[in-house]
Amino acid sequence: MDNNDILIRLRYALEIKNKEMAEIFKLGGVEMSVPEVIKILTKSDDDEPENDDQIKCNNSMFDSFLNGFIISKRGKQESKPGQPETPAPVSPKSVNVNNLLLKKVKIALSLTTEDMLDIFDKAGITVSKGELGALLRKEGHKNYKECGDKFARNFLKGLAIKYRG
Repeated sequence: MDNNDILIRLRYALEIKNKEMAEIFKLGGVEMSVPEVIKILTKSDDDEPENDDQIKCNNSMFDSFLNGFIISKRGKQESKPGQPETPAPVSPKSVNVNNLLLKKVKIALSLTTEDMLDIFDKAGITVSKGELGALLRKEGHKNYKECGDKFARNFLKGLAIKYRG
């Protein structure tokens, strides 16, 4: 699953409109017009890898979208007095975007561990608390587990069932 596919599925699951998508990108620090959002949300044909009607969403754009999504749902976090304002961290290329998706959607929607387990359950897979904790850990932690496409797909499917069903 590439970043464009994840955005398409997330948009469907949470019923986000194109205009809202553009606003979320803007909150995350990426200027994006509605026609550009439509080009990102255009499914690519495997037969035609080079498609002029599609914009590829790179990891930096995807991270900006997720940061904007958190801000749109929870508001901008104010820095504490005496602390310098830190710029939004841009995830390195090595970070698994599926783990990033789980973490940031959990934050944006204020989901508890139980909510996350329930979402996976709705999608028809059973995940233990330990497995979920490993997926949400920081890369490099001894118990970190990389989130595969199957987990991410099922998480998005469970979100769709929960929020659309």
